Order: sequence, then C-alpha cells, then structure tokens
Amino acid sequence: MTLNPRQRRLLDAVRQHVTVSVEDLAQQLDVTPQTVRRDIKLMEEAKLLARYHGGVGLPSSVQNIDYSQRKILNIDAKRRIAAAVAKHVPPDCSLLINIGTTTEEVARALVHHQNLHVVTNNLNVAAILSEHSNCEVILAGGIVRGRDRGIVGEATIDFIRQFKVDIGIIGISSIEPDGTLRDFDSREVKVAQAIIEQSREVWLVADSDKFGRQALVRMAHLSQVDMLFTDAKPPEPLVKMLKDAHVKLVIAP
Repeated sequence: MTLNPRQRRLLDAVRQHVTVSVEDLAQQLDVTPQTVRRDIKLMEEAKLLARYHGGVGLPSSVQNIDYSQRKILNIDAKRRIAAAVAKHVPPDCSLLINIGTTTEEVARALVHHQNLHVVTNNLNVAAILSEHSNCEVILAGGIVRGRDRGIVGEATIDFIRQFKVDIGIIGISSIEPDGTLRDFDSREVKVAQAIIEQSREVWLVADSDKFGRQALVRMAHLSQVDMLFTDAKPPEPLVKMLKDAHVKLVIAP
C-alpha cells in the first residue's frame, strides 16, 4: 500500500511508543477512533502494524513484509532514491547489487548507463539489466527463493568472493537508532556481508521507513557504509553518526 500523510504519522507514532492505544492515536492525529481503526486494519493487512492486547504495535521482528507488498510500498520514494543513485554511478564501472525492492528500482534506473559490469544474486535485477546490451550481467549461483527470486547460500557467497567491484549497492530492512543494520534472513545477511567485503565502496539504499524498524539478524553498521541514499532526513542521532563516520548522506529530491 501507499501510505497517506495521516497513515505515515500513525506509523511514526507507533514506532516512537512501541505500543499505543487507539484512543491515544486518535488524540495525537486529531481524528476519530473509527478512522484510526480503519487505518490500522489496512496497515495490519500490509503487515506494517500488528494488534496487541491493549493497543497496536510493530509486527514481529522475525518475519518480513510479503514481497508483493514490499514491491509497491513507498514505491515513489524508492524510485526517487534509485534516480539519485543512478546520477552518482559513473559509466564503465563494476557493481555488486543484492536482494531487495529498492535495489530492483536502482537496476531500472541504470538501464541506460554505458558499459556496466553487474554481479548480482537477484534474478529480478539480472532480468532488468540483461535486456540491455550496454550492460554485462553476471549472475551468482545458489538457492533461489521463490518468494522474491533472490539467490542465497554458501555457493552464492563463494561466487561473490571471486570478484572485487567498484561499488556494492545493498538494501536493508532495518536501521536501528544506534546505526545497526538488520535484516530478516540470516542467509541473505551473509551474502550482503560478502558484498560489503568485496566492494571498494558500499552504497546503502533505504527509504525512510527503515529508520527504527525492527528486524532479527544483524548485518553490519552504518559506519561500514560510504554513502547512504534515502528519501528523507534521518533522525538526528543517525545524522550525527553519519557525519562522525564520514558517511555521505544523499537525500533524494
């Protein structure tokens, strides 16, 4: 789903308070409890929120939103992020691109770049870029996940470790307030860690809904990233952390 401004404020309020009652949300948003309940129902179906005894909170940190929902969630923000990334990618360079709906939008934004060499464990990224003769696509082997066409496993990691690329472009499910980067699948995390190791520069692409979201498995830390591309200014503690770690922040217009 695409969140309207009220629903985005509702989601932000839940993230700040962990769990909150419908009545408190209605008061904060200056709407009726019935309006809040309708929004919660829609956002629960999209797995953005979960109902608990006494109120509403964030969904479990062990299960990601379905790929079909993630593909359209915040699609405008993801496309703006992808366009910003494309402006920074030079021609004649090598890339590693991992699993994720935002990285798939990056691939679409790169289709007119010249002489790119792309290594990926994402079948969707490979399909998007392989249609264009000005890009060489190298597809990693491994186990294909049917739900999102990502490729994972030890064979994938061994394959990626053969390469040293100019830029690794990675997506993420969660950026915690202390800068920890997390995702839901330990196999996917291990592949992303290999991409970080094999990239001269690491670019993180993440829409602003990832700030403060919960996920189970630790992947890395913001200080291991060279550039962060997002669609809105991060919370102040993260802005300071980025500055202290000399990570360039790019906010997509």
